[in-house]
Amino acid sequence: MRILMRELADGGGHVLAGALNGRKVLAKLVEQTGQEPTAPEPVFLDFQGVEVATASFLRETVLVFRDTVRRRRSNFYPVIANASDLVADELGVLVAPHGDVLMLCSLDANGEPHDPRLAGDLDPKQRVTFDLVQQRGETDAAELMREHGESEGVKQTAWNNRLATLAGLGLVVELSQGRAKRYRPLFMES
Repeated sequence: MRILMRELADGGGHVLAGALNGRKVLAKLVEQTGQEPTAPEPVFLDFQGVEVATASFLRETVLVFRDTVRRRRSNFYPVIANASDLVADELGVLVAPHGDVLMLCSLDANGEPHDPRLAGDLDPKQRVTFDLVQQRGETDAAELMREHGESEGVKQTAWNNRLATLAGLGLVVELSQGRAKRYRPLFMES
């Protein structure tokens, strides 16, 4: 799903500003994503045509929306698309002090994602886990423990916690198979 942020904002301008405007756009985002997909799906918050977005606007839309859908364990995975350098910088400044991270990408004319990247920094242990999921394509905590845990003294519970945190941030996709959970990258390399 692709949502053009510029069209949701009052006036459809090149500048998205203010907490109140952000809350209005958030309500529209929640409404547009009310129908839950049956399978995991990125929801691209497309900032194409937006030159600047303020921290107050981004906090009330992007962060609250991401937290809302991930808290309800939605199959939607919010991704910031086509953010200008100024918008991407503002997002980085906004998430960095809280140890938060967002997924960004560019979308081509066909709506296909390219150049996935993170705004913010994962802690070193989460970064290792994120990179392992990216390398493996799909995995679970037991596999990571068997292959990487013993050398680092990491137990399966720690791998579970790391994977769950990454899924909670919307950076990896959680796949439930009964009581078991597997994880895959949000964007599969082709």
